[in-house]
Amino acid sequence: MDESYTSLPTSHLLGSVPAVIKEEKSASNYEVPEANMQIFPPNNGGGGRGYQTLGSPTEGFEQQPANGWKGVFNISSYTQYFDVDTDVVVNRLMSSLYPIGGDFFNKIDANPDLYGLIWISTTLVFVLASFGNCATYLMDKHSDSTTSWSFNVSYVNLAAGSVYGYAIVVPLAFYFLLRYLGSNASLVRFWCLWGYSFFVFVPASFLLLIPIEFLRWIIIILAGSASACFVAFNLKSYIEGSDLSLMVVAAFLLQMALAIFIKVWFFP
Repeated sequence: MDESYTSLPTSHLLGSVPAVIKEEKSASNYEVPEANMQIFPPNNGGGGRGYQTLGSPTEGFEQQPANGWKGVFNISSYTQYFDVDTDVVVNRLMSSLYPIGGDFFNKIDANPDLYGLIWISTTLVFVLASFGNCATYLMDKHSDSTTSWSFNVSYVNLAAGSVYGYAIVVPLAFYFLLRYLGSNASLVRFWCLWGYSFFVFVPASFLLLIPIEFLRWIIIILAGSASACFVAFNLKSYIEGSDLSLMVVAAFLLQMALAIFIKVWFFP
């Protein structure tokens, strides 16, 4: 190689390399400022919120609980009582078939529902009206083979009035009575308890189609006892510590009276 090239000064070339590296490091350490996205357009009207940052909840979009009597007539205040999964409903249905547990209020404490009250009561109304007519026809057919089929529409009105009336009025009466006596009571939890207590009468109605009167009475007594014990034991655990045993006995007798009423009026 020509010596004229090797004699060129290289100090300035070597010194330029760290400068480039330093510049790259400073570029790599550059931090992008945090993005602050906003909703457009702003609401500049009276009481408006202006620009809203995404990801930060605002009071306007949050569901405010209805206070006072306004909440009674607000449909959105009841949506939380229907926010239940199928597994939760099935678990509560199974608990109603195990009457001596007494822990139903513990299971529904975090999320009492009105789903069971409405749908179980509605199912029981149609079951009693339809199977009551079928059972009456089978009993008449068993005694007289010439009996013709006739559907008694009054069973629907009777079933709806008795089941819905009982499901609403009885828990409401216990709620006001316990509040009057100084005990802590929850109306939604009572409605939930009594609603699920009706479930045992649904499968019992299938068995009441058997045209044997003695067997029918055994079935309805067993179903009524299961429903009555379910309400009584759970009510007892709920008001534990208070001398209100008379309330527990009254709840038991009312459930047994409902069972006898179902047998006498719908499966005579």
